[in-house]
Amino acid sequence: MPTNAADILAELKTLGSEKSRAGMARYGINTDKAFGISMAELRPIARRHRRDHTLAAALWDSGYHEARLLAVLIDDPKQVTAEQMDAWSAAFDSWDLCDQACLKLFDKTAFVDKKIIQWAHDEREFVRRAGFALLAAHTIHGKTVPDTTFLDYLPLIERHATDERNFVKKAVNWALRQIGKRSITLHGPALALAERLAEADNKAARWIGRDAARELSDPVQLERIAKRSAK
Repeated sequence: MPTNAADILAELKTLGSEKSRAGMARYGINTDKAFGISMAELRPIARRHRRDHTLAAALWDSGYHEARLLAVLIDDPKQVTAEQMDAWSAAFDSWDLCDQACLKLFDKTAFVDKKIIQWAHDEREFVRRAGFALLAAHTIHGKTVPDTTFLDYLPLIERHATDERNFVKKAVNWALRQIGKRSITLHGPALALAERLAEADNKAARWIGRDAARELSDPVQLERIAKRSAK
């Protein structure tokens, strides 16, 4: 069983395929240093090395896309530092790596709120995306976090809804939709913001607003929100 980064990289190379690399590219994933391996194939490897902070660092430093995805899956959030989060976010070059890091690792650290604010204000495309992806992840996983915390993030969403960059606007939209779906308390303010953005002069803001308003007005979603809030 591979126990070090070199062995794992050798294993990853045997799993990769050009067909998978082509499929990744079609979904807008940067394949410059990718082997072409699905998440389904990576998860069993990750399960063998959970909470290995040292191995995660070595895999990340290799620079390979799937090795970095593995690093995200196996790292120990209790050992992750704010400096590490900044360094990794600065190296993001693909939306999937950004989102997996936020959903599977960064959201479990003690620096969530600080990094949401910091990264959302950062001008770098994938760092700003990370801010809003982390907000979306926190909305999903922060079960004990008060709704007022997420209510306070709506002005941040409104401020950056005019960012025309594709990977940013999609993450802003994601965060807004997740806040609106979290509870009845949050649904009204989120929908109001979505409807306001839908009438904006800015093209990105209009797209974000219309897409979010469509989902937040869907009867099926409204029923789910009501059931979730009744628990």
